[in-house]
Amino acid sequence: MTTTLATRPATTDPVFAERYRAIASRDRRFDGQFITAVSSTGIYCRPSCPARTPKPENVTFYLTSAAAHEAGYRACKRCLPEAVPGTPSWDLGHDLSARAMRLVADGVVDREGVDGLAARLGYSARHVHRVLVAELGAGPVALARAVRAQTARALLTGTDLRLADVAFAAGFGSVRQFNDTVAEVFDTTPGELRRRARPDRATSTGDPGSRAETAGSPADDGGATAALDLTLPLREPFDAHGVFAFLAARAVDGVEVVDLDGPLLSYARTLALPHGPGALRATYGPPPGTRRRPPRFHVELELTSVADLPAAIARVRRLFDLDADPAAVDAALAADPALAASVHAVPGIRVPGAVDAAEILVRALVGQQISVAAARTHLSRLAVALGTPFASRFGPTRLFPTPAQLAAGGADHLRGPARRTAAVLGVAHALADGSLALSPADDPAAQRAALEAMPGVGPWTSGYVAMRVLHDPDVLLDGDLALRAGAAALGLPDDRRALAARAERWAPWRSYAAMHLWRASAPAPTPPKETP
Repeated sequence: MTTTLATRPATTDPVFAERYRAIASRDRRFDGQFITAVSSTGIYCRPSCPARTPKPENVTFYLTSAAAHEAGYRACKRCLPEAVPGTPSWDLGHDLSARAMRLVADGVVDREGVDGLAARLGYSARHVHRVLVAELGAGPVALARAVRAQTARALLTGTDLRLADVAFAAGFGSVRQFNDTVAEVFDTTPGELRRRARPDRATSTGDPGSRAETAGSPADDGGATAALDLTLPLREPFDAHGVFAFLAARAVDGVEVVDLDGPLLSYARTLALPHGPGALRATYGPPPGTRRRPPRFHVELELTSVADLPAAIARVRRLFDLDADPAAVDAALAADPALAASVHAVPGIRVPGAVDAAEILVRALVGQQISVAAARTHLSRLAVALGTPFASRFGPTRLFPTPAQLAAGGADHLRGPARRTAAVLGVAHALADGSLALSPADDPAAQRAALEAMPGVGPWTSGYVAMRVLHDPDVLLDGDLALRAGAAALGLPDDRRALAARAERWAPWRSYAAMHLWRASAPAPTPPKETP
């Protein structure tokens, strides 16, 4: 990830020249990857903004909207720069700023404060603040505030929630803070922002003005879940069938429900969120009742607390790899003649992520050396026996077992080789007592070392966890039998060392290349057999 905070015109500055060409051509591929701030207007835009291209001397580029806020700019009302996919740089980079951004997006600053963020990263709060300001142009508080503003905009324009409920669902501590932030960032009121985006809908019932007007948070309704739904942006092309089919093949009974045959691709599952259990249903396809409109990625949520909305959205985005840069990935992989046909056949391939790090580790261990179907049977048995019941209107009926539940009761329900059972129980105990910690913001080398220090955990497992939990885009599991079979099917060497050497040309996108190889190892659209 580049550490350039902002760039200004210079004949010797290739970064500025590349970004200026992108805004001059209104290239949507760069939306979310940087922000264009214009000094003559005092606003910042997405690269594809349809407004007249500003003069180079008036332009400053920032990596985050928070940096533009801190510099005194306000969001463009025409292009809505907050309504874009996230930057893929947080996956490409594994430095402190990239790791911090994953936690900020998950709502850690709102829940635990800057000290909690710093503790998770293993540094002092002062050092984290200094690095983020130096590299991203804004500290953790400002970055968290930008995430809240983005979430609020999505709720205002995509739901009928009362304005006061939007404030707390987006993570604001008070209605006044919500009103002030919307005014500062978007130069308007919450109600006006909603009216501009949805002129056919009046301000929600209970909010007669354009500002939220309640002094308290949403009342506890006796344990019922809050229902929210919104459309999430992504970069096309998007191999929707591939990622939905990958999840379908591994769906754990009771925890996940997938439909690949209806008018919409649909995936539902339960979630363990910071404030309580919840569930999601993600669909992809044309909006209901339409045929000619472009497909959209729509997500419905059931939340115990609306305060979990930012965390839920962040996890959905990671699970479906919505922040990927498919143009860059496809261009790099298609340069290899052996992959070109596969890239052409499946543009926009994605690497499915994770909603829970511990769950992925358990899935990987249970699925070692057995088929996907067998792993699914074993995991479903564990979920039925140990998972906490949670009946969702989307179909799932229970949560995936926690490490503590597996540690306490797994021995009675795990089947298979004693070594594998011991490995699963060992990591469950370690995760439960805190001696092993997994997070999407872990340092990759440190995470691999910690995992491989556990009995029964080898390089394949640690690499698979890096792919799905850290969303590392550059992992090649060259020891995977299905992957090597797919390599042979594409005319690539299936010898482990030779394949690893050939794969060097695919960097930094070897995880995406692996998805093409796995796909080639079995008749499409059946996902590969050796990857739990």
